[in-house]
Amino acid sequence: MTRIQMIHPQTATGEAKVLLDAVQAQLGVTPNFIRVLANSPKALEGFLGLYGALGKFALDKPMQERIALAVAESNSCQYCVSAHTAIGRGAGLSNDEMTLNRRGASADARAAAVVMFAKALNDNLGDITGAEFDAARNAGLSDAEVVEIIAVVVLNIFTNILGKAARIDIDFPKVELFSGLEKVA
Repeated sequence: MTRIQMIHPQTATGEAKVLLDAVQAQLGVTPNFIRVLANSPKALEGFLGLYGALGKFALDKPMQERIALAVAESNSCQYCVSAHTAIGRGAGLSNDEMTLNRRGASADARAAAVVMFAKALNDNLGDITGAEFDAARNAGLSDAEVVEIIAVVVLNIFTNILGKAARIDIDFPKVELFSGLEKVA
């Protein structure tokens, strides 16, 4: 059960209502994650601002979903693994590719470099080695792409922490974590 109240679009007021209605209009649904985030309209506004900017990144949607899957699995966020599996499928990623992404790999060499770099950033809170940075450069990543990868990782760390701390009810087809272990308290 979700630890933080979900704000329902039908009963929301003020700024939360405006933001929730915008999400509903754009996606056709209002995921539970967004409903929890709406407890702080300013936090939701900030999330939506960065999320909206992702659509203008050089990194395309499938690449962003690969990163999200690697980060969510590394952080053991079942809500986010489930959500990004559904979103990744919609972005054209195969089940096999998403399984590789969750393990920090890819069947595509460039995507593998991006996912490995993103996983290293996440796992080391940005304190990556020279070799990890050089591997990203050797894969041809530009300064802009490196910054965009960092932005996608950071946004996903935020969503993973909120998803886990709030224990948000999964409203996507449920996907088990590789560890098979969920922390329950």
